[in-house]
Amino acid sequence: MSQAPRIELSGRYTLGDRRLFDAEIALLPAQWTCLLGPSGVGKSTVLRLLLGLETGGSFSGSIMAQDGQDAATRISYMAQQDLLLPWASVTENVLIGATLRGEKPDHARAQKLLARVGLSDHAEKTPAALSGGMRQRAALARTLMEDRPVVLLDEPFSALDAGTRADMQELAAEVLKGKTVLLVTHDPGEAARLGEQILVMSASEAKPWPVPETPAIRGINAPETLECQARLLDHLRMAEA
Repeated sequence: MSQAPRIELSGRYTLGDRRLFDAEIALLPAQWTCLLGPSGVGKSTVLRLLLGLETGGSFSGSIMAQDGQDAATRISYMAQQDLLLPWASVTENVLIGATLRGEKPDHARAQKLLARVGLSDHAEKTPAALSGGMRQRAALARTLMEDRPVVLLDEPFSALDAGTRADMQELAAEVLKGKTVLLVTHDPGEAARLGEQILVMSASEAKPWPVPETPAIRGINAPETLECQARLLDHLRMAEA
């Protein structure tokens, strides 16, 4: 497995005749970058561009990894929708990457991850038998299972209740330690807790936001977390007004 690289995206993205964003985004190696901004500004589009997927628009610019290797082939991705295969069990969904690549599935690791996300008792169920939050936890386990040096997460905890969300944030921070992670979120508290770099995206830039001096992952009620959360929330509310 290659080391976690620095990845840079720089350029303009247009949708039809409308500019969606013009930004420079650098994902710091082996760190969590949290990307926030108004709905519709193009945060999820950034993830699709990094993956080399169709976006429906036009991008003029560059995407590169600092080590010169192809970034898209080293990425694990968790979309907003869980994208679980409806006919497969939870375990089969978690192992789908290895199955599609023709590799030997690591059942022991899959079982450990399912235990960590609280789905051991549901491992052989199909997605239809799960709640929305359980499906999201299954999708998280599938993403963590891939063990790639670059991880893109698009609102991965949005369907979870507050307590479970905190637990899954801590699990993700533990398992993805040493990875280059981009987390798209609408939750300033989440960014304040997890971010080693925070970027606030608008049509004209991805502006760096000051992060707390204490290391991530930070306590939910730690003063530095709450201060960062409050300031970030105020800024986002003003930007959307």
